[in-house]
Amino acid sequence: MKNTVDADFLALPLTKTADAGLSEAKSAGASHVDIRIERVRTGYLQMRDANPETQSDDTVTGIGVRVIVNGAWGFASSPEISPEVAMRLARTAVAMAKTSKPLATELVSLATEPVYSNKTWVSDYELDPFAVSDEEKFARIGGLSSTLLKSASVTHVDAHTMFVKEQKFYADSYGTSTTQQRVRLQTQVEAINVDDDGFESMRTLAQPVGYGWEWMDNKVYNWDKEIAELPSLLAEKVKAPSVKPGKYDLLVDPSNLWLTIHESIGHATELDRAVGYEANYAGTSFATPDKLNTLKYGSALMNVTGDRQTPHGLSTVGFDDEGVAAQQWDIIKDGVLVGYQLDRRISARVGRDRSNGCAFADSPAHVPIQRMPNVSLQPDPHGPDMAGLIASVEDGILIKGDNSWSIDMQRYNFQFTGQQFHKIKNGKIVGQLKDVAYQATTTDFWGAMRAVGGPSTYVLGGALNCGKGQPSQVAAVSHGCPAAVFSSINVLNTVSEANS
Repeated sequence: MKNTVDADFLALPLTKTADAGLSEAKSAGASHVDIRIERVRTGYLQMRDANPETQSDDTVTGIGVRVIVNGAWGFASSPEISPEVAMRLARTAVAMAKTSKPLATELVSLATEPVYSNKTWVSDYELDPFAVSDEEKFARIGGLSSTLLKSASVTHVDAHTMFVKEQKFYADSYGTSTTQQRVRLQTQVEAINVDDDGFESMRTLAQPVGYGWEWMDNKVYNWDKEIAELPSLLAEKVKAPSVKPGKYDLLVDPSNLWLTIHESIGHATELDRAVGYEANYAGTSFATPDKLNTLKYGSALMNVTGDRQTPHGLSTVGFDDEGVAAQQWDIIKDGVLVGYQLDRRISARVGRDRSNGCAFADSPAHVPIQRMPNVSLQPDPHGPDMAGLIASVEDGILIKGDNSWSIDMQRYNFQFTGQQFHKIKNGKIVGQLKDVAYQATTTDFWGAMRAVGGPSTYVLGGALNCGKGQPSQVAAVSHGCPAAVFSSINVLNTVSEANS
């Protein structure tokens, strides 16, 4: 049965409250009004050595009213939801717009969008994690931890799970009204070894996902298999030699490559950064609009799309927070930059006819800003499987799992590490290495991509905590990608670098 929006959210005075706010704002002089009524519930469980350590269950509820008056923004919000509150917020937002008008450096306008009346969208999941008892959650996470603790190579285990249900009602002065509900979940288990040789750790490779609690039941992801393999991998890592710095061919697994995509492509192709409108939290971008359709971002094997439609994607929605329907589009085609991420304001600012639906606010107390969609590197339809990719490498390193990273304020120079580093010699894995980091510029790295895996290597990775803006907002986003081979990439030794 298809999921429906929770009855208790629908029981709130959604339409009546929005109508009151819309009417009041228009009467006060607003040319545009949009209203979001939201409820975001976040659960969290953390365990240490299979014992409960932290638990929380938080809900943020409220209403946000945004207006344009004479080309200037105004916004007001409240945790209370009622027609009377919406009317008060509308008057406050209009007053703020009028007050800020003398400070405005340009007039605000929005790209047009068709009207969507009384639309409902719910994400694809089977089991609401909030319908699962705490006892069952602790038992599952604790059971995985206990399995690891049975191994002599595992000294401690840290484990946590986070699950979110986000509900939004949106209405604007053009007639669009949408109701949406989506669920997302992330679980991580980390095995730690402490002995005379020092400290080493290794995390599970499972990614955050747009699934419900079924994600933990081995129906979609085989947790028990990964947990069974982790102790021997950690024991091997403890005894592994430190990498010798130099140039290596890298086979990058999707569990690592998603983060490189996020930092060097995802943030770089946010158009508000590229035009210099946004610089907080991570700088601007080298991929400026004058390079559109000419910048050679990477090799001809590189095809990157943006979308808000991928099943189980963390940025997947039916409509964004400006009432724009979810879409899919090209960002990089055959290695060339051909597109950006847009919201309605930035679309109008650069003369685009339509936004591609990238507006999002992480709470009713924040205004929507341009946020990342699912940004994904497409597999080669006829590309090799993982065994074939390994066989193609004569002297290189297979990198799995994400860890630390660093990238400059133009999204150009970067460095990434990982969880697992497997040395490849003559097309075969011959053991692990440690202390590995890879460093490059964005265009050099993607230009060195010489092989892209087929669909069997494709995995949807991502994060629940992408930050942007000031005041800071957090968004969940997915990045799908296959495994890929990159030629002659600079590899650093993190220990020698730290001591230099």
